[in-house]
Amino acid sequence: MTTNDEVRPGRRMWVGVAEGAAAALVALVVAAVGLFAFSAVQWPAFNSSNVTRALTTVGQVFSVALLVVSVLLIRRRKLPVVAKLLSWIGISSFVTVTLGMPLAATKLYLFGVSVDQEFRTEYLTRLTDSAALRDMTYVDLPPFYPAGWFWIGGRVGNVLGMDGWEVFKPYAIGLLAIAAVVALVLWMQLVRADMAVGAAAAVTAMTLAYASPEAYGAVLVVFIPPVLVLAWGALHRRSGGWGAALGTGIFLGVAACFYTLYLAIAAFTVVIMAVVAAGLAVSARRADARRAARGVGARAHARPVEGSAETSISDAETSAGTAQMPAGSVGAASRPAWRAAVMPLTKLAAIGGIAIVLALAVWTPYLLKMLSGAKLPSGSAFHYLPESGAQLAFPMLEFSLRGALCVIGVLWLVVRAGSSRRAQALGIGVVSVYLWTLLSMLATAAGTTLLSFRLEPVLLALLAAAGVFGFAEGARAVYQALNEPAPLPTAAAVIAVLGAMAFAQTIPTVLTHEIDTAYTDTDGNGERADQRKPSAVSHYRAIDEALRAQTGRPRDESVVLTADTTFLAYYPYFGFQALTSHYANPLSDFKARAATISDWSELPTSAALVEALAKSPWRAPDAFLFRNDGDNYTLRLAEDVYPNDPNVKRYTVAFPKSLFTDPAFTRTEFGPFTLITVRR
Repeated sequence: MTTNDEVRPGRRMWVGVAEGAAAALVALVVAAVGLFAFSAVQWPAFNSSNVTRALTTVGQVFSVALLVVSVLLIRRRKLPVVAKLLSWIGISSFVTVTLGMPLAATKLYLFGVSVDQEFRTEYLTRLTDSAALRDMTYVDLPPFYPAGWFWIGGRVGNVLGMDGWEVFKPYAIGLLAIAAVVALVLWMQLVRADMAVGAAAAVTAMTLAYASPEAYGAVLVVFIPPVLVLAWGALHRRSGGWGAALGTGIFLGVAACFYTLYLAIAAFTVVIMAVVAAGLAVSARRADARRAARGVGARAHARPVEGSAETSISDAETSAGTAQMPAGSVGAASRPAWRAAVMPLTKLAAIGGIAIVLALAVWTPYLLKMLSGAKLPSGSAFHYLPESGAQLAFPMLEFSLRGALCVIGVLWLVVRAGSSRRAQALGIGVVSVYLWTLLSMLATAAGTTLLSFRLEPVLLALLAAAGVFGFAEGARAVYQALNEPAPLPTAAAVIAVLGAMAFAQTIPTVLTHEIDTAYTDTDGNGERADQRKPSAVSHYRAIDEALRAQTGRPRDESVVLTADTTFLAYYPYFGFQALTSHYANPLSDFKARAATISDWSELPTSAALVEALAKSPWRAPDAFLFRNDGDNYTLRLAEDVYPNDPNVKRYTVAFPKSLFTDPAFTRTEFGPFTLITVRR
């Protein structure tokens, strides 16, 4: 017969799932209404006026006020449904206004289509054009970079009738708002509701400031702190915890579909947790055996279950204390100690199995291509070592609001390491980030890295969550030490709110460069949001029309060789070569393609070029998009020069115009561009 204790965890899990779905719907409505309202007004550009900055601050004050009211209602145990709804609206509106208002006068997202945002836009454009899992650049290759975020965004763009570049901004902001709210719901399953609101708000603010340019990674960053608490609750307990294991496995599977590096650090941390939990379980079993042998009585240290999916954390959280051992514990104590490690390691295997099954949703095409005998991968995605990746980050030592919150978090993690499941989980997460960073530095001796510099947002998110818990417990300790003076809780709350607002309004400043680029880049309509003269990108629309007319094929059936890869970001043509090897599909044979392009440029006659194209080992270009340079057409390509920093060297390949005199080629001029289509 099923007991109430057995039913409650499962029921609670499904209640959490239902609340997560409801919260996601609320966030979707808030983001959609907010972004639509922002776009309905002709705002001045962010980089030439402070109007949108001022309105961003007003919106942030409103959002924080909603969160404050939510916490007050929770503390007073009044209107619980209203309190939850206000927290959901508060978090989602904070995300929407903090990113949406500064970008209100542009159709581009942070960083526009510059730097890494170019290939991300290209990927989203590809998957908006078709739901098939295809490489962002190369025809006939499955994607190597996880397609999850881009595939969902592509379906959103398809439903809304928007091009990939245009749906990028609303989709990125909307999904991040949804992720932040669902993460809040998860926090509420793990800790007291008022603490959950504070932790979720702090993690969200850090994520917006330091992870939002990588929108597909930011949606994972907001989840990493609560998921680690969830995972530790699953692994570090003698029985139960399977619901938490399921949740952890689902997160890792989603991470595998979204961002490989964040999957790696999360999985790395969970493995460390499992090893630590197994060691503690074996140690506890040996201690039980010694007590049983001494005849002291069947008593064992009680294990609090804070951080599991089945329990919430109380104000009186402790990790010590004793409880009667369950029936049969004396017999269990006589078993080999190593068997105590079976449970956490079994849960780890289950977590891994769930993650692998979900990951196959996007990785299967690539793996099948690998197994079909494709050429071994030759990518250089890990060949990047900026200065920040060559040293350890210590944000807790900065003299700033960020530093203050982080140092409080570090102090709390150290003080509570032996008595709080939250502190243990978050602390293991912080240690894992530093270990990964050291491993990345060590990997440089082998000619590669582990891209540890991209883990700073994860570190900040973990320390921000710890900082909130540390501030709350520190304020309570001071309150009790001073004989509980009535004004102190109010004063602490005021300090917390002022600090939150002070940090929140600096987020647009932190993102100034990214926002400015969104206004100075030329969008897919050939316009700059700052109303300045557009770049050569303004010719792309005419080039696209001519290319389709001359080839007579849909965009996704043509391959274009060009160094102006923003053209591929705006229109879903396939490229013959990616701009850099770091974002090229490892199966594309980037170096050999680069060598082939150089060889083509040195051919003696136009007929020889036609013949070489016909014998190309890869699908040959159906069109060339060059820059004009006197008697030559040029492509500015790139090669990997790691370990140098910068890790990319630009070089120019010049094609004599005489190579395109054959009747097979059709030439059309567009400003600085020449489009050459190939008749076959």
